[in-house]
Amino acid sequence: MMSSNTVASYEALIQFLYRAPIGLVQTTPSGEIEMINPMAARLLMPLSVDGSLNNLFVVLDRVAPQLRALALATDASGVDPGEELRVPLWAAAGQVQQVLSVYLLRLDAERLMVVVNDISLHVQQEQRVLESRLHEAARTDTLTQMPNRAKLRERIALLQSARSGNTGNNFALLFLNCDRFKRINDRLGPTVGDELLGLLAARLRNVLRAGHSEVARVGGDEFVVLMRTLMNGAEAFAIGERVVAALGSPYQLSGHTLTCSVSGGLVLAEQSEGDADALLRDASVAMVEAKRQGGARLVGFEPGLRDRAMQRGSVEVDLRLALAKQQLFVVYQPIVALQAAHAGRPCEGVEALVRWRHPLRGIVPPLDFIGIAEECGLIGAIGDFVLSSAVQQLLQWQRELGAAAPRWVAVNLSRAQLQQPDLVASVRAVLHDKGLPAACLHLEVTESLAAQDAAVQAVLKQLKTLGVTLSLDDFGTGYSSLSTLHEFAVDVVKIDRSFTSQVDTSEHHRVLVQATVLVAQSLHMSTVVEGIETAAQAAIVRRLGCDKGQGYLYSRPLAAKELSAWVAENATAEASPVAA
Repeated sequence: MMSSNTVASYEALIQFLYRAPIGLVQTTPSGEIEMINPMAARLLMPLSVDGSLNNLFVVLDRVAPQLRALALATDASGVDPGEELRVPLWAAAGQVQQVLSVYLLRLDAERLMVVVNDISLHVQQEQRVLESRLHEAARTDTLTQMPNRAKLRERIALLQSARSGNTGNNFALLFLNCDRFKRINDRLGPTVGDELLGLLAARLRNVLRAGHSEVARVGGDEFVVLMRTLMNGAEAFAIGERVVAALGSPYQLSGHTLTCSVSGGLVLAEQSEGDADALLRDASVAMVEAKRQGGARLVGFEPGLRDRAMQRGSVEVDLRLALAKQQLFVVYQPIVALQAAHAGRPCEGVEALVRWRHPLRGIVPPLDFIGIAEECGLIGAIGDFVLSSAVQQLLQWQRELGAAAPRWVAVNLSRAQLQQPDLVASVRAVLHDKGLPAACLHLEVTESLAAQDAAVQAVLKQLKTLGVTLSLDDFGTGYSSLSTLHEFAVDVVKIDRSFTSQVDTSEHHRVLVQATVLVAQSLHMSTVVEGIETAAQAAIVRRLGCDKGQGYLYSRPLAAKELSAWVAENATAEASPVAA
C-alpha cells in the first residue's frame, strides 16, 4: 500500500503529464495505449480513421507505418537508436499542412513512452534558413567566393534606387576581362587556370579599398568592380587604371611565372538610364573596345561605343549566316618574280584573300568583318574555309595550267587562329586530305604579332616542321628591327607597302628596303615587296635586290577564273602592268 506522500507525488506526476505542453502516450510494445495526455489526444485524434485512440500504431499506420519497426528496435535500456521520426501531414492540395515529431522511449519490457509534438513552426523556420542559405549559395561564385552576376545585379539595382532623384550618389562599374586566359587555360590546363583566377581575385580584393568597392565574378574570366562611393568620374578612372595595372603584373603559380593582362571598361551610373543589365552591358561594351585597341588598358564608356557594338552585333549575325549560306569567297593576287634569274613564268605564287558577298551591302572588305570575326570566335571557321579553298584551287590550277600555274599559295593567319590548340593538326590534315605538298603552302603572320608573343613563335616553329613556308607579313610596321629578324622562324620577309609607296621619292625608304633585303639574304630568306603600283617603284625595288613583288601594277586581287585568264594572257612574257 502506497504512503500518503507517495500517492501525492504520483498524483502530482499525473497532473504534470496531463498538463504538459507536449503530447505524451504510454503504450505496450504492441502499441496498445495505456495513458494519453490531452495534448497527444488533440494531435492524434485527426489521424484516427474510426475516431478511437486505442492503439498508437493503428492510428499512425497510414502516415508512419515504420513506427512498429522503430518500436521493436528501441532496446530495453531506453536508448533510442535513431533520430526523431518526423511525420508530415498532407493537405488535400498536396502540400504539407502539419509536421508531427514522434520519439520513442522504452520504459521497461512492458511499457513504451511516446513523445508527440507539433513541430510545424520549427520545420518552417528550418526551411526558411535552408532556403536562405541556398539562395545565398546560388548568388556566390564557388571558386572565388565572390558575388556572382545575380547578386551583383541586386546590388546595382539598390544603388540605382538610392540614386533616383539624388544625383549626388555617384557609383561606377569597372568590367574586367583577361586578355590571355583562354590560351593559358588551354596550354596549362583548367587546374592552373582556376589557380590563376583565384590569385587574380585575391589581388583584386587587395588593390581595392575595403568598404568602398566590391568585386563580383560574372563569367569565366570576367570580373566586375562596383565602386559604391565616388567623388567624380576622374576618381573612378584613376581607380580603374590602378586595378588594370595591378592585375597585369606577373603571377607565380604551380612552378610557372605567368602574365595575364586585363582589359577594362568603365561606366558611370550617370551615363546609363537603364537597369542593372543596361549598366553592365555598357561597361562590357567599353571593355570590348579596350580589347579592340590592343588590350591591357582601360576605356571609358561613350554612347558611340554602344552604337558601334550594335553594329558589330549585326555584322556578327550576318557573318554567321554568311558562313552557313556560303557567301564568303576567296580572291587571289598574283606575286611575280622581279629578278631575271627567276623570270620565265607570269605568276610565282598567289596570296589568298577572303571576301564577303553580302546580299544587301554587296562586297564587304575584310577590314569590316575580320576583327569582328576574331572577337566573336568565327575567325577559326573563316580561316579553315580560306585554307581549304586556297589549297584546292592551287591544285586545280596546276592541273589546268600546267607549268604556267602558280607554284604556291599564301594564306594569312590571324592572332586568334594562332591561339587555336589544333591549328598545326588542322594544317597537316588539309595538306594530307587534298594531297598538296607542304612546300606549296605559304602561311603569313604579321611582324607585330610574331614579334611580341613567344607563344606565337613556338606555334610557327611547329608549323615549320610540317614543311610549309612561313612569311613575315607587313615587315617594317611592327616593333621588331633588322637586328632581331634572325629570331623569327620564317623563310620569307614581306616588305610593307608603306615603304614601297615612297621608295621612288625618299632616299631614306630606299636605304631601309635595301638593308632589309641584305639582312634577309644573309639569313637565307627571300623577300616580297607589297603594294607596287608604278613602273618606277618596280624598277627601284628590282635594283635593290628584292626577289618578288605584288601590287596593282601587276594585278588587283582576282577571282579564280579571272586569275586563270590573267596567267594565260601573260604566259608568253614577263607579267605586264595592267590598270588598277
